[in-house]
Amino acid sequence: MSFTRRTMAALAAAAFSVLAPAAVSAQAWPTRPVTMIIPFAAGGPTDVLGRIMAERMSQILGQQVVVENVGGAGGMTGTARVSRGAADGYSFVLGTVGTHAVNQTLYKEPLYNAATDFAPVTLIAEVPLILITRKDFPATNLQEFIAYVKANQAKLQFASAGAGSAVHLGCLYLNSVIGTNDVTHVPYRGSAPAIQDLIGGRVDYMCEISSTAMPHIQGNAVKALATLTAARSTVFPNLQTAQEQGLQGFEAYTWNAFFFHKDTPPAIVERLRAATVEAMDDPAVKQRLEGLGAIMATPDRRGPAYLGNLVRSEIAKWAGPIRASGVSQ
Repeated sequence: MSFTRRTMAALAAAAFSVLAPAAVSAQAWPTRPVTMIIPFAAGGPTDVLGRIMAERMSQILGQQVVVENVGGAGGMTGTARVSRGAADGYSFVLGTVGTHAVNQTLYKEPLYNAATDFAPVTLIAEVPLILITRKDFPATNLQEFIAYVKANQAKLQFASAGAGSAVHLGCLYLNSVIGTNDVTHVPYRGSAPAIQDLIGGRVDYMCEISSTAMPHIQGNAVKALATLTAARSTVFPNLQTAQEQGLQGFEAYTWNAFFFHKDTPPAIVERLRAATVEAMDDPAVKQRLEGLGAIMATPDRRGPAYLGNLVRSEIAKWAGPIRASGVSQ
């Protein structure tokens, strides 16, 4: 063997010795508990969906999926922790349209680039938003709501789970479409405290995710006026959509998906994707999530490529309405 060939062989062996441990590590993943960061407060809609998934995924992966709620900055605080953390696969984030689309325009200096700082894993589900009001709000349908808010917008307040959350975006979009941009926005650290103030009459309305709104609507603690998607919600089949009540083309919803640090090994990304899909297809999990109004992602929408394209398209979709509203922070 010539010097050149011996040198090349040695270099190849050295490279293999460096890369092999990483490959073995990826194949063995996970060997310890994995953290699912939910970038919103406990008890909210994203938290509910995440905990349902985590329970089944822990069984599938053979290691506990630990839920950690890290709220703040419209979900950016917890989400940024993943983008700035280790790329070893032991921390991933449950993202939403708020954390991975809206915040890119809503904030002048977002804490990350949603399109490039993450390794997309898979879309899980879409969830409709419902327009709900305090129980004594003087409107029984969407058109009465629009008329009242237009006449009193300077005195009214709408609540959200935080600036940049899907709940904020839904009402922001609604206000923009009906011309009531003077209504005051009151952000909370999650949907749960926001709804409590809505029930107490301290704020006037919300565009809440169906899973969180459902028990309060069923308990007659708040009033539901419209489903904000093109089709009626399966859990509120008698509640008319905004489009049915005159807002042609209006649609507002959120989605949930998993994301790793951008440099996470592809083998780990695929392992989490497979475990997520297996959990999604579990009849008990599917029944629980669909019972909360979630629309499960179809098989053709369950891969990293689809999710990456979705993030880029959603950033572009919401940039216009946000800039037009003048609410950038």
